Amino acid sequence: MFLLSPETAHEVAVHAMAAGRLTGMSRLMAGPRPKHPVELMGLLFPNPVGLAAGFDKNGDYIDALGALGFGHIEVGTVTPKPQPGNPKPRLFRLPEHQAIINRMGFNNQGVDHLVGRLKAARYDGIVGANIGRQKDTPTDQAAGDYRTCLEKVYPWCDYVAVNISSPNTPNLRELQDTGPLKELLDELVAVRARLETEHETYRPIVLKIAPDWDEAALTASLEVIGAAGLDGLIATNTTLERSAVAEHAHAGEAGGLSGRPLMTRSTEVLQRARAVLGDDFPIIASGGVHSAADAAAKQGAGADLVQLYTGFIYEGPGLIRACTRAWSTTRRHAAA
Repeated sequence: MFLLSPETAHEVAVHAMAAGRLTGMSRLMAGPRPKHPVELMGLLFPNPVGLAAGFDKNGDYIDALGALGFGHIEVGTVTPKPQPGNPKPRLFRLPEHQAIINRMGFNNQGVDHLVGRLKAARYDGIVGANIGRQKDTPTDQAAGDYRTCLEKVYPWCDYVAVNISSPNTPNLRELQDTGPLKELLDELVAVRARLETEHETYRPIVLKIAPDWDEAALTASLEVIGAAGLDGLIATNTTLERSAVAEHAHAGEAGGLSGRPLMTRSTEVLQRARAVLGDDFPIIASGGVHSAADAAAKQGAGADLVQLYTGFIYEGPGLIRACTRAWSTTRRHAAA
């Protein structure tokens, strides 16, 4: 796979997974889904290990990925209308660091396509729909894009993740500032209240944040999040920091860095989030998990669930079972 370009390898891999599910090979190779139920946000997760958003942007491979043993799968990020994303090349491997840099730019086939795939999926785990803003939508009009996506995915997923932290959509991270953040979250919580009545069902809303904050800004935004009526937090998205890979040939590429170099900073943000939000606020850890020890460290820092992406690419599906085994049955919060 690593002899192919990153995007080509990804397409080959997901098609192979789909074929593996149809032939039964995925279940044969991965074994039965690891059992370690976690109840969170009113949902029962079969195990604590999920797939982060970005791997299956359009929901085309939910069943195939589910056959590998994930307890939850987060699809997206999806936008109201299809968009091609940023020009290629836009995905770069840094194998010496077990890292990836991407500037994909929310390339996806639009929310209507995703809804169709959610309707067709037969995966019996938890599915989250990650929603975002159109590239050309002004920041002060972003709430309309999130509202559109929320309304459309609401009946067909188990939870909704709001992505305001990708570094690859211009000015998107401005929505993390306390003023715009409060306005957006107030809007989405109000829309959710209406949808709950219309559909007679409650869908948790979680927010995915960036690792690139100073402590004062992070704390201020976490306080807004804690007061907004959200159901959870995902910590964190990719980073713009390059110090850990500064000597690599791809270090100067624009985009978000993921993988092992993100582990320390994303865990620091997780710890701060746990300290500010309290012991009972649901937090999903994402960023830098490549081993069972990493998963255990995330739980120790305050995580209720963990998500894989770059680690899954480098380590393969065996990482799901390893991380599940490492997850303690006793909640261990050692927040800073």
